[in-house]
Amino acid sequence: MTLLMSWGGVCFGAGRRVLDRFGLLLLAGGALAFVALPAAAQDSGAAAGGTLAQNGPAIGMLPHDLSPWSMFLAADVIVKLVMISLAIASIVTWTILVAKTMELTAAKHEVRASLAILNAAHDLNQAAQQFQSRSGGVAALVHAAVAEATLSADVPGEGLKERVAWRLERIEAGAGRTHTFGTNALATIGATAPFVGLFGTVWGIMNSFVGISKAQTTNLAVVAPGIAEALLATALGLIAAIPAVMIYNHFARSIAGYRSLLADASSAVLRLVSRDLDRVKAGIPTHPTAQRAAS
Repeated sequence: MTLLMSWGGVCFGAGRRVLDRFGLLLLAGGALAFVALPAAAQDSGAAAGGTLAQNGPAIGMLPHDLSPWSMFLAADVIVKLVMISLAIASIVTWTILVAKTMELTAAKHEVRASLAILNAAHDLNQAAQQFQSRSGGVAALVHAAVAEATLSADVPGEGLKERVAWRLERIEAGAGRTHTFGTNALATIGATAPFVGLFGTVWGIMNSFVGISKAQTTNLAVVAPGIAEALLATALGLIAAIPAVMIYNHFARSIAGYRSLLADASSAVLRLVSRDLDRVKAGIPTHPTAQRAAS
């Protein structure tokens, strides 16, 4: 019994000494870790500082002037071509606005003045004399009516009004086509300019991502100028497209108004023809051509 107790004491003392030594090792390891962490942090900071120092000159060389003109000059060749084409489209749009406004204003003034003359005319002969030295859409209507009355001199009956109406209808359609010249360009610009600008944006952003790959950095300052240049192409596309659509709608309404005035003049010419035919039937002297056509 005494032998067992002495053996247990020996084992307990040995185990205590082992635990004490293990505790000392743990304390020493903790102290070393406490000392090593600040050193590692300093080393990481130094490495990061070295990296920033290496990237510093590249970032310092980035352009700081991001005005539209500077972005245009720094853009890729394809993006430059897109911007130039959109600028030309915008110039074409505003040129058409000025030219067509003057053209339609003069045409509407001419039709209104000619319509007043037609409404005051007593018969087709008087209207033909009034428009003998005049030109324009209404003058063409009157000349067509007189020409058809002359050609129908040997064809009696009410068919003269129908033939005159057919001639006047084609003249109205031709005048409408004449005044719509140029508006198709506005429709094309309004429909395609945003997509052209979008193409320039996609191309520029693609080049920016290629630059990221070559620079091997994710710093936004490196690719921001290229992305800004690409977005400028979309902005120019919208600048070209929005006015083109608005101006096209304006001219569509203006041309419809002109055609309405021309239709009123055509109705006035038909009234004169019908009036002459009725006078011939009633035995009232009138335009000799209409009198032969009705006889």
